[in-house]
Amino acid sequence: MDADAGLDESTVAPDPFVEFARWHEAAVDTTDDRAAAMTLATATPGGAPSARVVLLRGFDDRGFLFFTNYDSRKASELAVNDRVALVWYWPDLDRQVRVEGRASRVSEAESDRYFESRPRGHQLGAWTSPQSSPIESRAALVERLTQTEHRFSDPSAIIARPGFWGGYRVEPAVFEFWVGRTDRLHDRVRYARSSDGWLIERLAP
Repeated sequence: MDADAGLDESTVAPDPFVEFARWHEAAVDTTDDRAAAMTLATATPGGAPSARVVLLRGFDDRGFLFFTNYDSRKASELAVNDRVALVWYWPDLDRQVRVEGRASRVSEAESDRYFESRPRGHQLGAWTSPQSSPIESRAALVERLTQTEHRFSDPSAIIARPGFWGGYRVEPAVFEFWVGRTDRLHDRVRYARSSDGWLIERLAP
Protein backbone atom coordinates (compact mmCIF):
# COMPACT_ATOMS: atom_id res chain seq x y z
CA MET A 1 0.00 0.00 0.00
CA ASP A 2 1.40 3.37 -1.05
CA ALA A 3 1.14 5.72 1.92
CA ASP A 4 1.34 8.73 -0.44
CA ALA A 5 -1.43 7.57 -2.78
CA GLY A 6 -4.25 9.23 -0.87
CA LEU A 7 -7.74 7.81 -0.69
CA ASP A 8 -10.42 7.73 -3.37
CA GLU A 9 -14.01 6.77 -2.60
CA SER A 10 -14.38 5.30 -6.08
CA THR A 11 -11.58 2.76 -5.64
CA VAL A 12 -11.89 1.60 -2.01
CA ALA A 13 -13.17 -1.91 -1.38
CA PRO A 14 -16.99 -2.20 -1.32
CA ASP A 15 -16.66 -3.97 2.04
CA PRO A 16 -15.10 -1.85 4.81
CA PHE A 17 -13.73 -4.95 6.56
CA VAL A 18 -11.73 -5.74 3.42
CA GLU A 19 -10.44 -2.17 3.32
CA PHE A 20 -9.57 -2.32 7.02
CA ALA A 21 -7.68 -5.58 6.54
CA ARG A 22 -5.53 -3.91 3.87
CA TRP A 23 -4.81 -0.96 6.12
CA HIS A 24 -4.11 -3.13 9.14
CA GLU A 25 -1.71 -5.30 7.15
CA ALA A 26 0.20 -2.19 6.07
CA ALA A 27 0.29 -0.98 9.68
CA VAL A 28 1.63 -4.34 10.89
CA ASP A 29 4.32 -4.23 8.19
CA THR A 30 5.27 -0.72 9.28
CA THR A 31 4.82 -0.77 13.06
CA ASP A 32 4.72 -4.48 13.99
CA ASP A 33 2.81 -5.08 17.25
CA ARG A 34 1.94 -1.38 17.69
CA ALA A 35 -0.65 -1.78 14.93
CA ALA A 36 -2.96 -3.45 17.46
CA ALA A 37 -3.29 -0.38 19.69
CA MET A 38 -6.76 1.15 19.42
CA THR A 39 -8.60 3.77 21.41
CA LEU A 40 -11.89 2.53 22.84
CA ALA A 41 -14.39 5.20 23.86
CA THR A 42 -17.36 4.39 26.09
CA ALA A 43 -19.79 6.58 28.01
CA THR A 44 -21.43 6.63 31.40
CA PRO A 45 -25.23 6.41 31.74
CA GLY A 46 -25.19 10.20 32.04
CA GLY A 47 -23.32 10.56 28.77
CA ALA A 48 -19.87 11.45 30.11
CA PRO A 49 -17.29 9.98 27.72
CA SER A 50 -14.23 8.00 28.73
CA ALA A 51 -11.50 6.61 26.49
CA ARG A 52 -8.46 4.39 26.80
CA VAL A 53 -6.10 2.45 24.57
CA VAL A 54 -6.74 -1.29 24.37
CA LEU A 55 -5.39 -3.97 22.05
CA LEU A 56 -7.20 -5.34 19.02
CA ARG A 57 -7.16 -9.12 19.39
CA GLY A 58 -8.81 -10.14 16.15
CA PHE A 59 -11.38 -9.06 13.59
CA ASP A 60 -13.60 -10.53 10.91
CA ASP A 61 -16.85 -9.57 9.23
CA ARG A 62 -18.62 -9.77 12.60
CA GLY A 63 -16.53 -7.01 14.19
CA PHE A 64 -13.49 -6.15 16.29
CA LEU A 65 -12.40 -8.12 19.33
CA PHE A 66 -10.84 -6.99 22.61
CA PHE A 67 -10.57 -8.49 26.11
CA THR A 68 -10.81 -7.03 29.58
CA ASN A 69 -11.86 -7.52 33.19
CA TYR A 70 -15.66 -7.52 33.39
CA ASP A 71 -15.41 -5.48 36.61
CA SER A 72 -13.38 -2.72 34.95
CA ARG A 73 -14.73 0.75 34.32
CA LYS A 74 -15.12 0.13 30.60
CA ALA A 75 -17.09 -3.05 31.21
CA SER A 76 -19.29 -1.37 33.79
CA GLU A 77 -20.12 1.35 31.28
CA LEU A 78 -20.77 -1.18 28.52
CA ALA A 79 -23.22 -3.00 30.78
CA VAL A 80 -25.57 0.00 30.66
CA ASN A 81 -24.57 1.62 27.34
CA ASP A 82 -23.25 -0.67 24.62
CA ARG A 83 -22.53 2.11 22.11
CA VAL A 84 -18.81 2.64 21.54
CA ALA A 85 -16.26 4.23 19.24
CA LEU A 86 -12.86 2.87 18.17
CA VAL A 87 -9.92 4.77 16.72
CA TRP A 88 -6.65 3.53 15.23
CA TYR A 89 -3.97 6.04 14.33
CA TRP A 90 -0.78 4.90 12.63
CA PRO A 91 1.47 7.98 12.48
CA ASP A 92 4.15 6.29 10.36
CA LEU A 93 1.52 5.95 7.63
CA ASP A 94 -0.42 9.13 8.53
CA ARG A 95 -3.57 7.01 8.47
CA GLN A 96 -6.52 6.82 10.82
CA VAL A 97 -9.57 4.57 11.05
CA ARG A 98 -12.65 5.39 13.10
CA VAL A 99 -15.47 2.97 13.92
CA GLU A 100 -18.81 3.54 15.63
CA GLY A 101 -20.95 0.63 16.74
CA ARG A 102 -22.16 -1.56 19.58
CA ALA A 103 -20.20 -3.90 21.82
CA SER A 104 -21.37 -7.23 23.16
CA ARG A 105 -19.68 -10.01 25.11
CA VAL A 106 -18.32 -12.93 23.13
CA SER A 107 -19.12 -16.50 24.14
CA GLU A 108 -17.37 -18.08 27.11
CA ALA A 109 -15.80 -20.61 24.73
CA GLU A 110 -14.26 -17.82 22.64
CA SER A 111 -12.94 -16.10 25.77
CA ASP A 112 -11.56 -19.43 27.01
CA ARG A 113 -9.70 -20.03 23.74
CA TYR A 114 -8.09 -16.62 23.80
CA PHE A 115 -7.16 -16.85 27.49
CA GLU A 116 -5.48 -20.22 26.89
CA SER A 117 -3.34 -18.61 24.17
CA ARG A 118 -1.98 -15.89 26.47
CA PRO A 119 1.48 -16.06 28.06
CA ARG A 120 1.39 -17.48 31.58
CA GLY A 121 2.40 -14.14 33.09
CA HIS A 122 -0.56 -12.44 31.41
CA GLN A 123 -2.87 -15.13 32.75
CA LEU A 124 -1.56 -14.57 36.27
CA GLY A 125 -1.99 -10.84 35.83
CA ALA A 126 -5.64 -11.28 34.92
CA TRP A 127 -6.23 -13.20 38.14
CA THR A 128 -4.21 -10.67 40.17
CA SER A 129 -5.51 -7.24 39.22
CA PRO A 130 -8.85 -5.86 40.48
CA GLN A 131 -8.87 -3.66 37.39
CA SER A 132 -10.02 -0.04 37.81
CA SER A 133 -10.44 -0.45 41.59
CA PRO A 134 -8.36 1.66 44.00
CA ILE A 135 -5.37 -0.20 45.44
CA GLU A 136 -3.22 1.03 48.29
CA SER A 137 0.21 0.69 46.70
CA ARG A 138 2.41 -1.00 44.11
CA ALA A 139 3.69 -3.22 46.90
CA ALA A 140 0.14 -4.41 47.55
CA LEU A 141 -0.25 -5.32 43.89
CA VAL A 142 3.03 -7.25 43.94
CA GLU A 143 1.85 -9.08 47.05
CA ARG A 144 -1.37 -10.03 45.27
CA LEU A 145 0.73 -11.40 42.40
CA THR A 146 2.80 -13.44 44.85
CA GLN A 147 -0.37 -14.94 46.24
CA THR A 148 -1.61 -15.71 42.72
CA GLU A 149 1.68 -17.38 41.81
CA HIS A 150 1.41 -19.52 44.94
CA ARG A 151 -2.15 -20.47 44.02
CA PHE A 152 -1.02 -21.58 40.55
CA SER A 153 2.37 -22.90 41.60
CA ASP A 154 2.36 -25.96 39.31
CA PRO A 155 3.98 -24.66 36.10
CA SER A 156 2.54 -27.55 34.08
CA ALA A 157 -1.05 -26.99 35.20
CA ILE A 158 -3.51 -25.13 32.99
CA ILE A 159 -4.63 -21.79 34.38
CA ALA A 160 -8.37 -21.48 33.80
CA ARG A 161 -9.86 -18.18 32.71
CA PRO A 162 -11.37 -16.24 35.62
CA GLY A 163 -15.10 -15.76 35.25
CA PHE A 164 -14.68 -12.00 35.64
CA TRP A 165 -12.50 -11.72 32.53
CA GLY A 166 -13.38 -12.11 28.86
CA GLY A 167 -13.97 -10.61 25.47
CA TYR A 168 -16.16 -8.13 23.66
CA ARG A 169 -16.88 -7.77 19.98
CA VAL A 170 -17.66 -4.35 18.49
CA GLU A 171 -20.11 -4.59 15.59
CA PRO A 172 -19.64 -1.49 13.43
CA ALA A 173 -22.39 0.66 12.00
CA VAL A 174 -19.98 3.29 10.64
CA PHE A 175 -16.38 3.24 9.44
CA GLU A 176 -14.27 6.24 8.51
CA PHE A 177 -10.91 5.95 6.76
CA TRP A 178 -8.64 8.99 6.90
CA VAL A 179 -5.38 9.79 5.10
CA GLY A 180 -3.31 12.87 5.89
CA ARG A 181 -2.64 15.18 2.91
CA THR A 182 -0.82 18.48 2.43
CA ASP A 183 -2.39 21.79 3.50
CA ARG A 184 -4.68 19.79 5.82
CA LEU A 185 -6.88 18.84 2.87
CA HIS A 186 -7.06 15.30 4.17
CA ASP A 187 -8.91 12.44 2.50
CA ARG A 188 -11.88 11.03 4.43
CA VAL A 189 -14.12 8.20 3.26
CA ARG A 190 -17.06 7.01 5.31
CA TYR A 191 -18.93 3.71 5.12
CA ALA A 192 -22.40 3.70 6.73
CA ARG A 193 -24.32 0.46 7.14
CA SER A 194 -27.67 0.41 5.31
CA SER A 195 -30.32 -2.15 4.41
CA ASP A 196 -28.55 -2.66 1.08
CA GLY A 197 -25.05 -3.08 2.50
CA TRP A 198 -22.68 -0.14 2.89
CA LEU A 199 -23.13 3.44 1.69
CA ILE A 200 -19.74 4.94 0.72
CA GLU A 201 -19.18 8.69 0.59
CA ARG A 202 -16.37 11.22 0.80
CA LEU A 203 -16.32 13.68 3.68
CA ALA A 204 -14.80 17.15 3.61
CA PRO A 205 -11.68 17.46 5.74
